[in-house]
Amino acid sequence: MATTTTRLLLGDLVSHAKNVPLRYVRPPSARPHLSAVEKSNATIPVVDLQELSGSGRAMVVKAIGSACQSDGFFQVKNHGIPDDVIGAMLRVSKEFFRLPESERLKSYSDDPSRTTRLSTSFNVRTEEVCNWRDFLRFHCYPLKDYVHEWPSNPSVFREVVGDYCKHARQLALRLLEAISESLGLEKDYMEKALAKQAQHMAINYYPPCPQPELTYGLPSHKDPNAITLLLQDGVSGLQVFRNGKWVAVDPIPNALVINIGDQIQVLSNDRYKSVLHRAVVNDSSERISIPTFYCPSPDAVIGPAQALVDEQHPAVYRSFTYGEYYDAFWNRGLQRESCLDMFRATNDPI
Repeated sequence: MATTTTRLLLGDLVSHAKNVPLRYVRPPSARPHLSAVEKSNATIPVVDLQELSGSGRAMVVKAIGSACQSDGFFQVKNHGIPDDVIGAMLRVSKEFFRLPESERLKSYSDDPSRTTRLSTSFNVRTEEVCNWRDFLRFHCYPLKDYVHEWPSNPSVFREVVGDYCKHARQLALRLLEAISESLGLEKDYMEKALAKQAQHMAINYYPPCPQPELTYGLPSHKDPNAITLLLQDGVSGLQVFRNGKWVAVDPIPNALVINIGDQIQVLSNDRYKSVLHRAVVNDSSERISIPTFYCPSPDAVIGPAQALVDEQHPAVYRSFTYGEYYDAFWNRGLQRESCLDMFRATNDPI
């Protein structure tokens, strides 16, 4: 089934299909309703990081904190990742998904325990309705432990992707420092809370879809990790749920989209909240998106920061290991919007 699904998405069937195969068709009540999406980026904050290491740091930290509290999503510019590194990352990603299918399938696996794997949808072992997506997912920190597993075709893949990974990690750590400060915590609080830390990346490929109103690239979900850094190509597809509406987050050239994951929601004791988002597809253009998921290590014990807990703000969540949380997230899939309710300190509903 898995190999057939991959061929359906990436082979000749895509270019010739006039209808979405039934395994991708959502029930009417669970479709994206694209006509109701707000088409403006105006409500998504854009934070200039130019002064994050300069005299204007306090103002930038305040802007990041405000965006985390009000939106959980924001875009950053002047983030320090060179334009040529971004351009190379996007190019090699497209080159990989344009390789012959036989070459791509050398990386294929439907086993989620594999640290480098090409797969499709979200979890082909458990899903009843599939998503219009193929993805290459891989671990990348410590880089030396995983780079040898990555595809060697295109020939520059490991070099280009490894360079981008190192820059993305540096940015993630700078943002975690700013988020810590914005909460009144020590600058290194978030970094230490993630223990040995982990970094995963995905290259998502969304082919053109003949009936985009019937399916999703990815349905609505919240990220289970700490913080996500998303690089988009020039094709719109990311949407964020804000004030009761879906809002399109159209790409800004060389900017990155940042979103708070479930672990920062827990660490902040609900001051900052992870936010629903989804990926939709279109009928004319392929789309590439490249999220970097910065995570706690599996053995990291996550719980509300004690400095943010008092009589007026009791601990919202119990402590747990990130490995426990991620297993729960993966096993339940994207059928529900969040699994944080499984880890609350009380049985009250969210």
